[in-house]
Amino acid sequence: MIWHLFFQPFIEFGFMRRALVVCMALSVSTTALGVFLLLRRMSLMGDALSHAILPGVAVGYLLNGMSLLAMSIGGFVAGITVALVAGWVSRRTPLKEDASFAGFYLGSLALGVTLVSLRGSNVDLLHLLFGSILAVDSDAALFVAGVASLTLIVLAVGYRGLVSEAFDSAFLQVNASRLPGLLHGLFLALLVLNLVAGFQVLGTLMAVGVMMLPAVAARCWVRTLPALLLLAAVTGALCAWLGLSLSWMAGLPAGPAIVLTASAVFFFSVLFGTRSGLAQSLRALLT
Repeated sequence: MIWHLFFQPFIEFGFMRRALVVCMALSVSTTALGVFLLLRRMSLMGDALSHAILPGVAVGYLLNGMSLLAMSIGGFVAGITVALVAGWVSRRTPLKEDASFAGFYLGSLALGVTLVSLRGSNVDLLHLLFGSILAVDSDAALFVAGVASLTLIVLAVGYRGLVSEAFDSAFLQVNASRLPGLLHGLFLALLVLNLVAGFQVLGTLMAVGVMMLPAVAARCWVRTLPALLLLAAVTGALCAWLGLSLSWMAGLPAGPAIVLTASAVFFFSVLFGTRSGLAQSLRALLT
């Protein structure tokens, strides 16, 4: 039973192996970004940017159909534009950055859905919003692998700067006035690039789930940053494997099944994590 459920689909079917490899590559890179978003107290920014890329993806779709290159370039340009404009508005007005992002991403989501509806069918819209992980081709797999490799290399090179900027940006501002802005811009570029890669697999609505849920779950168990990064990556890869197995067994959509698996791990971690212990607190309250 265990062999048939967790191993046989990936051995017998090439599309299942490809989906598993792509999901694991995406999990390793996006969970690291999710950890840094968590440390910056910007967890919802990933959700905002995942919606913000939709108009660019839609424009690429209108111009060239289901072209990976066109939709990726359009999504990246749209995401960066929304991030820069939202940051500029928050600096020039009394609005906080989260309020500015909320306004822009809601408008971007509505615009993207409208643009796709002008030419495409409901199937095309569902493909962009929820992905089609079991139909990932070689070009998309190579693109995701390239984005994941680039992300890990950049994070390794800029690790100390990103950690300093996340924990004590004021100190970094005093010692290197331009460095925090450059690091923040680089981080946003990596974030948008990974969301663009994620939409190819999980769609614009589901991609952020793989990014944030393993990171938040890992935060309930460990204290140090290296352990947090490692546990988040392992959790993301494990959720990808279990989610794909669940979708195969129960006939569920693969993308939502992966995110549901990550959600279950998150709830378990909140209840029983060594740094959370919500179940213990509730038990003590009831007794």
